[in-house]
Amino acid sequence: MEPIAGRRLRRAALASVAGAGALAATTVAVGLLEGSVGVGNASATYLLAVVAMAVAFGIPAAVATAIGSFVLYDLVFIQPTGLLAVADPEEWLNLLLLLVLGVVVGQLAGMQRARAEAALLRERQARALYRIGRALATNPTGAALGEVVRVLAGETAATRAWIALGPPGGAERVTADSGGDGRAAVGAAHQVLRRQPGDEPPAWVRVHDPRAAAGTADAHVEAYRVPISVGREERGSLWITRPRSAGRPGRGDSRVLAAAADQVGQALERDRLAEEATSAEVARRSEAAKTALLDSVSHDLRTPLGSIRAAAGSLMDPAFDGAPAARVERAATIDREAERLNRLVSNLLDLSRIEAGDLRARPEPFALEDLVAAGLERLAAALAGRPVTVTMPDDLPPVNVDPVFIDQVLANLLENAAVHAAPGAAVRVGAVEAAPGVVRLTVEDGGPGVPDAALGGLFRKFSRVARGGPDRRGSGLGLAVVKGLVEAMGGRVAARRAGIGGLAIDVDLPAAPFPPRGDAGAEPPGVGA
Repeated sequence: MEPIAGRRLRRAALASVAGAGALAATTVAVGLLEGSVGVGNASATYLLAVVAMAVAFGIPAAVATAIGSFVLYDLVFIQPTGLLAVADPEEWLNLLLLLVLGVVVGQLAGMQRARAEAALLRERQARALYRIGRALATNPTGAALGEVVRVLAGETAATRAWIALGPPGGAERVTADSGGDGRAAVGAAHQVLRRQPGDEPPAWVRVHDPRAAAGTADAHVEAYRVPISVGREERGSLWITRPRSAGRPGRGDSRVLAAAADQVGQALERDRLAEEATSAEVARRSEAAKTALLDSVSHDLRTPLGSIRAAAGSLMDPAFDGAPAARVERAATIDREAERLNRLVSNLLDLSRIEAGDLRARPEPFALEDLVAAGLERLAAALAGRPVTVTMPDDLPPVNVDPVFIDQVLANLLENAAVHAAPGAAVRVGAVEAAPGVVRLTVEDGGPGVPDAALGGLFRKFSRVARGGPDRRGSGLGLAVVKGLVEAMGGRVAARRAGIGGLAIDVDLPAAPFPPRGDAGAEPPGVGA
């Protein structure tokens, strides 16, 4: 690009040629008006040339044209012609009015042109800042920085623009670059934008950074740096490069760069605050989960432990002289409560595996009636006093399930029914083929039930719904574990009102595929076991 002085000389030469041409054309027009048309004084026609030069080249060109009009009209049309002399005093007045009006009109037209250019510049800068602000507001900051540097490179006539982030005094890392290889090699000397107090425009100051590698920058390119700061803390830099011949960025470009750096700084601060808020929310939820876990589990832990200690203490008491049946009863109490503790600990472990995504089902075909029968046998003590009905068709296909998972699912469902159904309330277990390849297992209880509005939240961990029945507290883990284990086996679980008054849990399990032809007489593993 040509030097600034050369461009100024070229513009001045162009203005001189245009002014000479305008004056010549206007002189011809004045001669025609006064000679052929018969106009007495057509000197005002020169004002057209003044206005044209003001609009095209500004106030200096307009003033020069006004002076040239004054001289030309005196030389060509005022007697004696060819001399800068005026015989008639009235002609002096006309010439002076022409000069004054020419200068005033030229200045006014030039000022209007300058205002129009300033308005266009402000509009362009406003559009650029709008694009930058919109990119930062509607995109993650990291993705928006690429749009920011592209806008700045185009609006400030920069050969390259980039944003480098890093701690003050440390090595900055380029995070967005409109061109180049991503390295901020700018040489030892560059220009830094210094903010001024109040409404004063920012100023560029040349600085020398001894940490930069000498000779890494292009000798024909000047680098300009705008610090990205939030308060008194510096977060990085906004850089542009321009040809040395283009000079420093103008006042408008400097303000755009300063405003863009401020917007980037605010976006970085917003991201930091959002990250802190997220961390605080995670910590709060973690603490709430721990509190809920302790609150939910503490009662269920203390109750069986209290029963175990009471039964063991009576057996250990030297004064106890109970019959063998009494000793067996206390031993059974210890075994039953220990099993209850084991189920609670298993639920906790299963829940942690579910949340960690570590569950891996190993499905095998099993007859569902056999699995239900085994589960009822293990939970016989918990279901004591409650009439249990099992309804399953003879042609029910086997289910393809993980034996460990389905055993825990049945235990949790039956225990949930026992906990929330008072002694004497019915418990019903049934299964049907709900759809081709799907077997639906349903466990219902005759307890007080659950409000319809609470059915959707039953499978969340630590979810406990106030019921109208006996005051039995649960850990709020059983149904959450059921949902995780069933989904790990490829099934689904849902809750609804039971036909016998309480809660019904529907578990959809995948049916086992039929054996291939030639093995029809073979019985799938686990079936009939």
